[in-house]
Amino acid sequence: MKVLIHTCCAPCLIYPLKKLQKDGHKVKGIFYNPNIHPFAEYLKRRQAVENYGKASGCEIFFPEYLPEEFFRETNYKEQALGRCCLCWALRLRATASFAKGHGFDAFTTTLLVSPYQDQDMLKKIGEGVAAISQIDFLYQDFREGFKFAHEKAREKGIYCQNYCGCIYSEIERCKKSRKR
Repeated sequence: MKVLIHTCCAPCLIYPLKKLQKDGHKVKGIFYNPNIHPFAEYLKRRQAVENYGKASGCEIFFPEYLPEEFFRETNYKEQALGRCCLCWALRLRATASFAKGHGFDAFTTTLLVSPYQDQDMLKKIGEGVAAISQIDFLYQDFREGFKFAHEKAREKGIYCQNYCGCIYSEIERCKKSRKR
């Protein structure tokens, strides 16, 4: 099966890519993340994904960076869970649309590797997007590979960020750091 994997960052791509390929899928990635802020952070993550894609032989697509899409989607909805769900849906809709338009059989996301994301909600959003887009959402709980992937990323010197990506998650991280 030809699978397009939404890629949030290079470390989170490592395990899902390996697992999907092992399962016999032909996998390509898409780095669509208008949520990442500031632009310098976006560029670091993009470069890491680009480098890892080349090193692993996985073709990655890079749509234009349009942070206004994220801000339009989340404006006045800045609370964590509501905002995150809107952001996930935005990115999965774009992934599904690209997958359908480029001959893929299914789409999935590296967000499913993170123990910090709501798996049930991601699955629900993915399935909802799939129904509307008329392309399959390939759900797999990749969390068992999170630690492995991040250890590999550190070993290989791959950039590992310390917040989800959006300005709100960066503020939350900074507030927690200040309290310590």
